Amino acid sequence: MIKEEFKLDNQLCFRLYTASRLLTQAYHPLLSGQGLTYPQYLVLLVLWEKDALPVNDIARRLFLETNTVTPLLQRMEKEGILTRSKGKKDARQMIVSLTRKGKDLQKKLVDVPATMGNAVICDSVTPETAPDLFRMLDGIIERLDGKKTNN
Repeated sequence: MIKEEFKLDNQLCFRLYTASRLLTQAYHPLLSGQGLTYPQYLVLLVLWEKDALPVNDIARRLFLETNTVTPLLQRMEKEGILTRSKGKKDARQMIVSLTRKGKDLQKKLVDVPATMGNAVICDSVTPETAPDLFRMLDGIIERLDGKKTNN
């Protein structure tokens, strides 16, 4: 007899993983028309909030390591979406800025947030309950990220 804590249906991690995987799949048809991947879209979201950021800041906002973000930024630079240049104050720092093409993508993808918002609306996730869900997920992220940095 298997213990309850070892049943797949009792694993929070499995539900989070499955939801994440399915959300990423749902973004694909919305982004692929512009030649974007979901991770590239996340970079754009960061830069649309505040342009001309150091690579470290982008990585921190995405909860990723710089060595994970750098190849992604290099591909986006080759596609003409952004530029990378040495920092003026510190030449060791790489500053990432949107090109006109990168800025224009925001207009082309304007419907994506609402489309995805509507895709996840259900009995338990509504516009009214979404802030509570965000707080719960932020708590999990903070707790797990804190575990990583405390090791």
